[in-house]
Amino acid sequence: MADNKSGSELLAEIYRNTHYALQSISDIMPETEDAELIEQLKQMHDGYERISGKAALLAKDAGLELKEPSPIKKVMMWGSVKLNALKDNTRAHIAEMLTQGTVMGITALARSIGDSKDCADEDTLALANELLDMEQKYEKKLKSFL
Repeated sequence: MADNKSGSELLAEIYRNTHYALQSISDIMPETEDAELIEQLKQMHDGYERISGKAALLAKDAGLELKEPSPIKKVMMWGSVKLNALKDNTRAHIAEMLTQGTVMGITALARSIGDSKDCADEDTLALANELLDMEQKYEKKLKSFL
């Protein structure tokens, strides 16, 4: 059985999750030609920014410093997105790439919520569940583009 994560670790997971999503959306947007998918990406970006901002405020109130993904990780993500889009930039393929990333985020976040539910504060748990719900809705919407 996994050790319970502290509230600060859950908050770090929320922040990391939103930043990976924001980076991925920013990387894929220039490769996307479908107007409806671009609109969905903009809505997703706004949602992730909102959650990221809330996480940053909770961290500030708790005196925590949240770290963004490393520059190396960002470059690796950018390269992967660009190569994948270069091979196939159809609406369905881009939606598939985004769906895979969203599912990874959902899985990591659900695991962190489970590990933290007994030790994280109410606000952090509520924000984690808000992000989880939002990502599940995004996954469903993205699948409609497949």
